[in-house]
This record gives sequence, C-alpha cells and structure tokens, in this order.
Amino acid sequence: MRWENLTESAEHGRADAALFGADAVVSRTFDTPEFAGITFHEIRARSIINRVPGASRMPFEWTVNPYRGCTHACVYCFARKTHSYLDLDTGLGFDSQIVVKVNAPELLRRQLGSRRWAGDHIAMGTNVDCYQRAEGRYRLMPGILAALRDHANPFSILTKGTLILRDLDLLTQAAEVTDVGISVSVGFTDPELWRTVEPGTPAPERRLDVVRTLGEHGIGCGVLMAPVIPFLSDQPAQLRATVRAIAAAGATSVTPLVLHLRPGAREWFMAWLNREHPYLVRRYERLYADGAYAPKWYQRRITRQVHELAQEYGIGPAGAGMPRRIREQEPEVEPMSEPTQLTLI
Repeated sequence: MRWENLTESAEHGRADAALFGADAVVSRTFDTPEFAGITFHEIRARSIINRVPGASRMPFEWTVNPYRGCTHACVYCFARKTHSYLDLDTGLGFDSQIVVKVNAPELLRRQLGSRRWAGDHIAMGTNVDCYQRAEGRYRLMPGILAALRDHANPFSILTKGTLILRDLDLLTQAAEVTDVGISVSVGFTDPELWRTVEPGTPAPERRLDVVRTLGEHGIGCGVLMAPVIPFLSDQPAQLRATVRAIAAAGATSVTPLVLHLRPGAREWFMAWLNREHPYLVRRYERLYADGAYAPKWYQRRITRQVHELAQEYGIGPAGAGMPRRIREQEPEVEPMSEPTQLTLI
C-alpha cells in the first residue's frame, strides 16, 4: 500500500506532496456486525481543504473529504479510481478499506482561520459520502460543521446517508449565518435495483424521509436524481414513480444525472452488469462507446422527461452542490434549459 501517494490533489486525480506520513497510519478493525470485513486506516492529514482541478466539471472549486473509500458500495461510484493511488483495488478494496482523516475537524478550523483562506464555498460528499457508515463511529462531521458555522463559511452537502439528521441542530445554526445547500441522492425507487446497485446505502424511501424531515424543520433540501441507469431505471413509468416520490417528500428541487462510467468504476460496474443483467452488456458497450458519458441525445431526453414530470408535480431543477441560504422564503430557481452532467456520484 503506497500511503505516500495519497495527496491533496490526488483527491481529484493529480499528484502533489503527500498529505501525511506513512508512519502516521493506524489500521483498525471493529468486532461489530455493521463493520464486519471492513478495515479503517486512521491518518492525521496535513491538509483538508482540497482544490478541484480547473478542468473538472464540478460547479465548485473547493471540497472537504474526511473519508476515502466508502461502505455504501455503490457499483457505479466514480471515486473508485482514487483507491488505485494506494495500490488498493477499486472494487472490494474501495468498499472495505476506508481511510479516515481523524484530525479533519481541528485541521479545518485552523485552515478556515488562516489569512490565506478567502471564505469560498466548500462542497462535501462530492468524492465519497461524508455520512457513510463510518461517520457513526468517528463523528467527524459535527466538528466540521461547527467550524464552518463559527467561520460563517458557505458550504453544501450531498449525501445518501440518513445520519445527517443527527446534525440537524448544527445545520440549522449554520444556515443562520451563511449559505448552506443540502441535497440527497435518490436516483430511483425500485427496491430490487437498490439492493444490488447500492447495497450499503439506506433504502431510497429512508433517504426521502431525510428530505421530508429536513423540510419539516425549515431546511429546504433538493434531490439529485442520480444516477439514472440506462435500461434499468429510465423507463417513463420508473421516472414518474421516482419524481412523484421525490415531490411527495417535499423536495425543493430535482436534478437528474445520467450514469457515467469513469475508469475504475466502469470495470466494476460492467462486471456487475455481466453477472446481474448479461443481456444488457452489448447495449452498454454501444451506449458508452465514446467514453465515460452517455450520448448527449440520451442525456437531453432524460433531463427533459424529468423536468416535465417535476413541473407536473410542482418541483423544479436546481444547480447541484451550489450554495444557497436555507430559508422558507427562498426564491425559486429558474429551470435549466440544457441537461447538466456533474461528477458528483
């Protein structure tokens, strides 16, 4: 395992000076059912605010990622590639070898207080989920949110985790002093598809309960309808069922994103597809023949269908991950005229 390759820029695919020394790594396992087969590598990071490369499609410049690897085990996760920088495999290794930056809260507080920090928006949950199962044990997010609140620094969170409700008070306090955006990822509501594609995540209906609960506490929450999986969750009736459920949960917006398959994720997803739906392999090879993204015509078709359904059910699209102040009187977001393909999940 090459710990020296884990760098600030490697969070997004580049190599710079190592974020921590190899002698600072402590590996642990826990004898509890929820962590069976999982190894946690605790490190003390040297930096926690990561700059997103200029060529990225992300709609933000800075991120904070307290974890690497993710027990959500989503077969399509684009972040799988980052585990290869540690000589870990991008399949089971990504799901079971979790890097934990145990000093993330104190380090973030120090960096936010630096004269060099300009107070820019910080996005979380854009690489791996900051509310994955490990957060229940390590409890890094309360300290992170408190630091952002105390410095009135704008931020956004994208999650599939229900654990975010634990930090409801901190989110409410932060929203009083800065711009906060929260999105929950729900790409589909089919329970059978969920069990095989996102086996480590809370069920879609539980995630929608998060949206509902946040709304009941005056915190508007959008839904990133991602990924829409070609030939498995993209039929008109399926899209309608998903948008209807999102609307019923009280989401302030819905933004669809079609599945994309970067190297690392592509191989793992295609192996899963060959096991579970072998009849679709050739169709995927054709659809994704030109690279990681589905053709523009397909993206536009899905976006148009979802936007029409959203309008029917009284909700609309929003820029995923963009900061916004959480207020009941928040103005509506203008609908997007073109589909937006972001690499958030």
